[in-house]
Amino acid sequence: MSRPAFEAAAGAAVAALGLSRSKDLAGLLAQARTRERILTELATPGVSEAVAALCDAMESESVSPSEAAAYLRGYVAARQQARDTVRVRTVWSGPSTPAVPVRATAQVLVEVINAARHELLAMTYAARPYPALTRALTEAADRGVRTHVVVETLAGAGGLLSGREPADAFASVPGLLLWVWARDPAEQAHSRQHAKLAVADRRTLFLGSANLTESAARRNIEAGVLVTGGEAPRRAAEHMVELQRLGILRPYRRGG
Repeated sequence: MSRPAFEAAAGAAVAALGLSRSKDLAGLLAQARTRERILTELATPGVSEAVAALCDAMESESVSPSEAAAYLRGYVAARQQARDTVRVRTVWSGPSTPAVPVRATAQVLVEVINAARHELLAMTYAARPYPALTRALTEAADRGVRTHVVVETLAGAGGLLSGREPADAFASVPGLLLWVWARDPAEQAHSRQHAKLAVADRRTLFLGSANLTESAARRNIEAGVLVTGGEAPRRAAEHMVELQRLGILRPYRRGG
């Protein structure tokens, strides 16, 4: 019998917990631990909500703890097998050559966003409104993807960026969370948030030279790599989440 709410909640819980801690959750369910005990054992920022939603789905769709544990173990095993299959492709924008066909950076970015079902993490230096990316991000929000984007600020760029704040490029995307680097002014006054990447569900990583702007995505010569599976997407996402937890990245506040 299909239980869509439970299956969706299980996927979201695994995405929030990671594979190792998802096994811990399966073990607690197999032991028929109470909801309160499970939430206490797995109390981590950003995780409790996903685990609570799973418990709610189990109750609403009459999924027993033993059945939920078995489902989670199978789901984790499948994710581990998929994770171990690694595919790496180069991505180029700009002039094409016979040896390396160009695959537009814009196309790849949209594909990464469209692949996300639970979580999308991204970092960019510059950003400008670009309809194709805005539409993909909005569609991701509509299907419940938690999206976090780290941007540079005009002040942080020290005059190297002009025009509107990079954060403004995402103003129309519902629920998107923006982050900035909380620099130490005494030691990092001349440092820049220059990383450019996107990670979907800790499974697909696009890492390259392109900012989230139309010129970078369509017109410039840009180079990058698209990694599917393996450790790299997961580790990139975990690094970003840890920077958030430590306060090195903080929520963006206009003028703050």
